[in-house]
Amino acid sequence: MPFSLSSNSVLRDPRGIALLLAATLTTMANATISPALAGLEMRFADHPQVELLTRMLVPAPSISVVLCAPFIGVLADKLGRRALLLSGVILFVLSGLAGVVLPDLNSIFASRLVMGVAVALIMTAQTALIGDYFEGDQRQQLMGLQISARNFGGFVAIFVAGLLAAFSPQYAFLLYGLAAFFLPLMWRVIRDPQRFVETQKTASNQNLQAGKAGWQLILFGMIFLQMLTSMMFFVMPTQLPFFLQSLGLDAALATGNALGALTIAGGIAALLYARLHKQIGAAGILGLGYVFMSAGFLILALATSFWPVLAGAILVGWGLATVMPNFVSIALKVTPAQHRGRAGGFLTMSVFLGQVVSPFASMAIIGQIGFSGLYGLLAISLAVFAAIAAARALIVRSAKLAPAQ
Repeated sequence: MPFSLSSNSVLRDPRGIALLLAATLTTMANATISPALAGLEMRFADHPQVELLTRMLVPAPSISVVLCAPFIGVLADKLGRRALLLSGVILFVLSGLAGVVLPDLNSIFASRLVMGVAVALIMTAQTALIGDYFEGDQRQQLMGLQISARNFGGFVAIFVAGLLAAFSPQYAFLLYGLAAFFLPLMWRVIRDPQRFVETQKTASNQNLQAGKAGWQLILFGMIFLQMLTSMMFFVMPTQLPFFLQSLGLDAALATGNALGALTIAGGIAALLYARLHKQIGAAGILGLGYVFMSAGFLILALATSFWPVLAGAILVGWGLATVMPNFVSIALKVTPAQHRGRAGGFLTMSVFLGQVVSPFASMAIIGQIGFSGLYGLLAISLAVFAAIAAARALIVRSAKLAPAQ
């Protein structure tokens, strides 16, 4: 199996474990406090903008990530990845735990913006380090494992935060303190690779400088496609509750069940990424993942009850987890080592930019053609993506087979 502890498994490398732990933090940043929002709204009910600010607590870190990640990417290439990763985790702990004791909603919101800076530091450095430490099959394995870690970690974090929020809404922020226990391992095993240090001293190394021909265009393509994919997917957590409500269902219960199933499905699908990559290649994975997402949104467009919604959500989650590791994998493969920090910064930004744009774009479309129209439009768009990726996969496969014929 792709996640078994074989002799070359990244799970045998403590650096791989440390990077997987870092991956779980990025998911914890946003959705973990969702169970506490209603309680926070009641606690700070006298605030004149309580409804707006409590709802902005979840996406607030995304705003900071979009603004900061590209600049942090430049720092990662100039100063190294280790310092940024460790600083990010420390800032994550401090800004997260601040929510337990801060006395008002404005200061809690500010702490969430600071957490976004921490997430940008962590994700940018982690992405670059994956490219620095691992190659080939190990890199593909780690790309899948980190998506799985984010999904399963996020699922557990939301559940535990819900238990803590039952005692006090601000107790949900205690969960961010778990990151402090990750620091000793990261401090011990994360180092800037020697080849990175040497590259900073000698910029004339042609092998490191060149990269793959046309790498900037390929990198931009991955950044743009990842942003579009993230934007399309994010209609699930932002619009699904209102869609379920329009069907006459218990929105809170049905949304929790559907998104929980989506998350678990994605966690399982990501474990298969390394094996799929070896069998059908990068373009084949994009085609397959987009087929799943397209089918899921098509089912949602036709759904009139909960069970089709559940099936559609599972397919969307499975498809997303299939394609998401691919963007970073391709980007790291083509980008020269001394530019991986910048690549990581822009890749990080693209995910969160898609999340920020998604609610505005989807609300405008829903206002014109309704929920079914939105889901149908997404299904068609993703089917086109799948067809293009499948055609590319066939071209690559034909080119490989041609010499043998």
